[in-house]
Amino acid sequence: MSRIAICGLSHRTAPVEVREKMALPAPSIPAALTELNLQAGVKESLILSTCNRVEVALALEDSASLNDALAHFLDKQSNLKLASVDQYLYKLEGRDAVRHLFRVASSLDSMVVGEPQILGQLKDAYSLAKEMGTVSSHLDQLVTRAFHVAKRVRSETEIGESAVSVSYAAVELAREIFGNLAGSKVMIVGAGKMSELAARHLRNQGAKQIYVTNRTYDRAVDLARLFEGWIVDFATFRQTLPSVDIIITSTGAREPILTKEDMKLVMKARRNKPVFIVDIAVPRNVEPSVNEIDNVFLYDIDDLQKVVERNVRGRAEAAEHAARIIEEEVQWLESRMREREVSPAIISLQGKLEEVRAAELERYRTKLGAMSATQEEALEAMTRGIINKIAHGAISELRRQGAQGDPTVSIEMIRRIFRLESNS
Repeated sequence: MSRIAICGLSHRTAPVEVREKMALPAPSIPAALTELNLQAGVKESLILSTCNRVEVALALEDSASLNDALAHFLDKQSNLKLASVDQYLYKLEGRDAVRHLFRVASSLDSMVVGEPQILGQLKDAYSLAKEMGTVSSHLDQLVTRAFHVAKRVRSETEIGESAVSVSYAAVELAREIFGNLAGSKVMIVGAGKMSELAARHLRNQGAKQIYVTNRTYDRAVDLARLFEGWIVDFATFRQTLPSVDIIITSTGAREPILTKEDMKLVMKARRNKPVFIVDIAVPRNVEPSVNEIDNVFLYDIDDLQKVVERNVRGRAEAAEHAARIIEEEVQWLESRMREREVSPAIISLQGKLEEVRAAELERYRTKLGAMSATQEEALEAMTRGIINKIAHGAISELRRQGAQGDPTVSIEMIRRIFRLESNS
């Protein structure tokens, strides 16, 4: 029999300087998988290495030592001794390992709960392990079920529906105002990191054209290049505003760079078409009174933070629902894996009884004399029926133990009673 184990570290257990020592670059993972599977007691292996976690999933023989496998892996792949990183590691087996992988796939263990990237990273890790031949029956069943669980969590909860970063909160608010953002035009005033992230999210949502202006021209060039955008002279950027739908401001100016009077002129030129302004700067770049103008929707950093806090609470509630789904799935998989443990014993028992039935039937066939086809069929059916009735109680008990508890004792007892050969 095999046992499932997961060991590793993540942003929850280790600082970045430790994570980066254990991190495996993508080109080195195939060799690491091969090395893992050559170790005594390791039957299957999968490696997940991202910026926030490094984990090894294993199917081990019952007698294998998880610590020995891990120590050898660390020494070989990262030149690390187990003792130097042991305090940062989690080592999980059985139900705890299954639950952990389900949580990782469902993004409940991510730095930003609900982010979708980790599922893609796990799928890539699984595909590589399959290609290398280091994942087969046990880990295959576990990981493919993890994909199913992640899909359930996404479809049955709202864990990934709401923004939990300031930059993406701006996009969420823009969608509330405009609905579909496809074809919208954006002006970035200032080239800060948050405005860059907001612009990236807007581009991903279909924003058609991005204008960039900044007091430092070279920085404007760099940012415009990221989005294939147009550079606008900072001294005259207000002249371009009537043609844009979304304005993101993030300059270091001490006084407002957009006043109420500026925006009145903009709205007149736009014939009162809606404008969404995201003022990420502190101090604020846009006069608060701009919000008094019809069809101008102004949000500052505090407004965005409130959206984030509201959504974080929403994701926390969704995470509780997701955790319940995961517990259901852990129990389901545990039951299935136990059933798989008893299958070889059931097949062996059925084979042994069929062998006895066939041998006894052949021994008495000469004494029975010539029989018609109908009589032959009746004899076959009768003897098979007897054998099935004999096996029924034992097989039912094995399946019950497999579904509800540890079937090891029952399997061994059936093997001894019926003198079955052990497959272990």
